[in-house]
Amino acid sequence: MSAVLTLDFTVNGKRRRVRVPPMKRLLDVLREDCGLTGTKEGCGEGECGACTVLMDGVPVNSCLVPAVQAAGVKIVTVEGLAKGPALSVLQRAFVERGGTQCGSCTPGILVTAHALLQRAKGRVPGDAEVRVALAGNLCRCTGYQMIVNAVRAAARETLASGPGRAARTARPVAREQGKSARAKSKPVKTKAKARTTATVRAQAKPARAKAGVARRRPGPGR
Repeated sequence: MSAVLTLDFTVNGKRRRVRVPPMKRLLDVLREDCGLTGTKEGCGEGECGACTVLMDGVPVNSCLVPAVQAAGVKIVTVEGLAKGPALSVLQRAFVERGGTQCGSCTPGILVTAHALLQRAKGRVPGDAEVRVALAGNLCRCTGYQMIVNAVRAAARETLASGPGRAARTARPVAREQGKSARAKSKPVKTKAKARTTATVRAQAKPARAKAGVARRRPGPGR
């Protein structure tokens, strides 16, 4: 009788416990014991990337991982990318930009691209960076460029709507508010005040002139 492992791990944010042979492939555990059939088997040899999942945030080929190595690990499959019934930004970008066609390779590509965007928070990765990250995921339908476009579009949308945008917007607003406050603190010369000042100065000139004449007038001893 073969040994059986009680496997405790977290899948898509939920704690799971299954009893499986320790050398059963993680791919089969996810599909057969957890009912998560989004992860696909392609080559079964770790070459195509169709079965990619995240283990503690790192993309791995689940067809090469024995169940025993998943003990206590956090797993994310393609089902874990969406929030409820709504597609994630990345998934929606693939649909809108033709990044998915036959669908066999798509789950692994999505998971790998998700990991890339997690690492690239705050910026949009370039074409070359996306291609390097997806080098282990094979696709024979799209020609890859539409996949790259979808990943970069998702990064742009995430960057535009994320908290970083609020912070960038807040800084200019704060600067403008600071300028306004400084402007209010400076004395403002109104037209009436300017006229009054000019009048006072004009009246002061004859007085100073008379005083000068008085000082230049010869005294009684001269």
